[in-house]
Amino acid sequence: MTTKTPFSVYLDPEVMQALAAYADRRGKSRSLVAEAAIASFLSPDADEQREAAIAKRLDRLDRRQTRLERDVGIGVEMIALFIRFWLSNTPPPPETERAAMRRQGGDRYDAFIEALGRRLAKGPKVRQEIGEDVEVAS
Repeated sequence: MTTKTPFSVYLDPEVMQALAAYADRRGKSRSLVAEAAIASFLSPDADEQREAAIAKRLDRLDRRQTRLERDVGIGVEMIALFIRFWLSNTPPPPETERAAMRRQGGDRYDAFIEALGRRLAKGPKVRQEIGEDVEVAS
């Protein structure tokens, strides 16, 4: 049986309350919880565990960033392709029809925004319809 050396510390009231609450929830003595916390703090393994946890979080963030970049790239390419197609295949309207076409364009735009809202709310999203690994034919 090992003997333990007494050690007195002064704690802020909030820290003492947290220590007491934690010890009570675990059914352990405050001394045992404090000793385990100090041992964990002084352990070289604690730094390695923290580093591993941080590396894991960074990897997760990197994967999210990669997906976000992919999704933004899909959106930009989709819009660019549509604009190129529309500009190259739509002749300019005659001057006499432009006012009516502006009104119709406004109505179509409103319908487009409504349809986009429904699609975003319910899905599927365009990015879900496009595979992660699309083979490019040369």
